Amino acid sequence: MSDAFDQFLHGELKSIDEAGLLRSLRRIETPQQVEVHSGDRELINFSSNDYLGLAAHESLRVAAQAGVETLGAGAGSARLISGSQAIAHELEAALAAFKQTEAALSFSSGYAAALGVVPALVGQGDVVVIDKLVHASLVDAARLSGAKLRVFKHNDLAELETILQWASGREGNTLVITESVFSMDGDLAPVRDLVQLKNRYGAWLMLDEAHATGLYGEDRRGIAEEMGVADGVEVQLGTLGKALGAAGGYICGSQALIDLLVNRARSFIFSTAPVPAQLAAAKRGVELVQSNEGEALRTRLWANVDALKNGLIQQGWKLPVVRSAILPLIIGDEREALALAERLREAGVWVPAVRYPTVARGAARLRVTVSAAHQPKHLDALLEALGNGTADA
Repeated sequence: MSDAFDQFLHGELKSIDEAGLLRSLRRIETPQQVEVHSGDRELINFSSNDYLGLAAHESLRVAAQAGVETLGAGAGSARLISGSQAIAHELEAALAAFKQTEAALSFSSGYAAALGVVPALVGQGDVVVIDKLVHASLVDAARLSGAKLRVFKHNDLAELETILQWASGREGNTLVITESVFSMDGDLAPVRDLVQLKNRYGAWLMLDEAHATGLYGEDRRGIAEEMGVADGVEVQLGTLGKALGAAGGYICGSQALIDLLVNRARSFIFSTAPVPAQLAAAKRGVELVQSNEGEALRTRLWANVDALKNGLIQQGWKLPVVRSAILPLIIGDEREALALAERLREAGVWVPAVRYPTVARGAARLRVTVSAAHQPKHLDALLEALGNGTADA
């Protein structure tokens, strides 16, 4: 390695550190669950997206082991070559049945799904319209597509309509992209209104249900189901690594959409297929979420959310009014957020400090996530460690 390159690297790291934005990896010695061992500490985990507590669930472990025993450790190839193993097709059939769509396609990650689908649908001459707070993968996918990118203020239907009016006068297609539950604020998109708007102006809607699948709707399919507009969403994006307990991403929609992605989604075409254990665990997660146990877990999750929210509000913390398993505690200053996260860690509670560029500058926060696996003693420990919120929290 050249001296100049080494100096460049250390200079960049110093700049990141001076801005209070340096990050490092924290090693976990235990399964992903509500009590984990990290470094020299036993910590209560309020940092995971494992909303239903399925990541270490026995039936998902058994499914993963069976996948290895039946189909081996690796897929060996991309899906379009020789890596399209039976379990991938079974998972996709299960996803399509769960989401009540014609078809589904699985990807190695939610990020890969986003990067694959958007450039496959739109490009030069088209328009992509995104909510200002969508996940980084959706921003990157929109930029990668080469379509003209427009951003509307968070959940601002009036600004979105202005953009759609402008886009409707152009040639080409228009794709609107939003999350149903926003990952950093825990608030909901007005999905019913979004469907009406995109229909009015002839646009398409891509809805990221990553933080909603398994938690909302009578059959736990997500916000689109809960709001009764699933049939009005052209592209349903989701992850297998949050409430479903495994890993990977997926797209659900019409058979024609999935056929097009198989032929155009570069992150699908040019990636080795996910390993059988991952796919088998995800399939089991989809099945479990739809079961009576899945409903019991969801009920327990919302009871935990309500109990923790009530406790936080009593201690002076301000929270979104909507029901979500994501509870953002806004701190503002990056270093103050880091200091509070470290204080919690010293007290045996793991809550991450989320900073720029994940959120806007000056909007640093502690992102508390709740699981069905949390017990009252865990909630009490967090409340005790946090103490009272600040007046502007």
